[in-house]
Amino acid sequence: MHADLSDDEQGHEQVVSTGELPPPGRVRELLIEAHSRYGSVSDGNVADYIPALAAASPDLFGLAVAGVRGRTYVVGDHAVEFSIQSVSKPFVFALVCDVLGADEARKRIGVNNTGLPFNSVMAIELNDGSAMNPLVNAGAIATTSLVPGDTADEKWQFVLNGLSKFAGRPLSMAADVYASEAANNKRNQGIARLLESYGRLYFDPLEATDVYTKQCSIDVTVTDLAVMGATLADGGVNPVTGERVVRADTCKRVLAVLATAGLYERSGEWMYDIGLPGKSGVSGGIITIAPGKGGVATYSPRSTRPETVCAANSPRSFSRICSG
Repeated sequence: MHADLSDDEQGHEQVVSTGELPPPGRVRELLIEAHSRYGSVSDGNVADYIPALAAASPDLFGLAVAGVRGRTYVVGDHAVEFSIQSVSKPFVFALVCDVLGADEARKRIGVNNTGLPFNSVMAIELNDGSAMNPLVNAGAIATTSLVPGDTADEKWQFVLNGLSKFAGRPLSMAADVYASEAANNKRNQGIARLLESYGRLYFDPLEATDVYTKQCSIDVTVTDLAVMGATLADGGVNPVTGERVVRADTCKRVLAVLATAGLYERSGEWMYDIGLPGKSGVSGGIITIAPGKGGVATYSPRSTRPETVCAANSPRSFSRICSG
């Protein structure tokens, strides 16, 4: 999933959680150090199974930190927009969980790791038709099907407005990415129909898949992702706008699912190495969240395989930022 990042064995300072990010100057130093250290990594390739993503420059690399007190720090290609892809999943789950309540969300979607790839059909069949958790594709489509609204357009507007509140600014969909994904999402449509056959989908399968496809095509910057992560870290209050987006108890549930399933079948390795909840996306974005402190986001289009992140995008160094 990543290169050897054995910081603990390389003489770096050892720090423990104090409930606060390090001083601003130290955060900036760590971001600059991380950008310099990993900026030349050229392992992996840009994802091309979604054709529109293949056009991304493999050399883009941006980092951002957003603290719960509202301060943000950026370095590199922090203003470049890219489609949010699977990093949207925990935030849509948060919106749905906030509406349904934690128990109902668990009952309808599930919260256990599948132990299988993100787009696995076998996981559904092996678990009595359950989507298992909201971060794999089956669970994410089921989650989107539960979004409030009687029509697909109403559901889409709810998702777009909700993710905009998390980011603290109006977001929009990348039409080219949506068109590319919509022309290549037969597997997701099949997953949706399979869930429907088990009574585990709660809206028309093709329309639910279409809303989910639009959701993944929303454009963000790495700064947006950091602020979105900081909103979860801040108990549901966007630290930049001061607006409450979801309840604090919702954030607790979302962070739990991120810790157990945010990197799919490699979530255990991720937690063992990084020690913080995180979520990857095939376009190259990743968030890492330190509860009560803030969110760290990185962007690098290179990956070693779909839905994993390359060494240049690893937040191992950035976990030091959140541990001060």
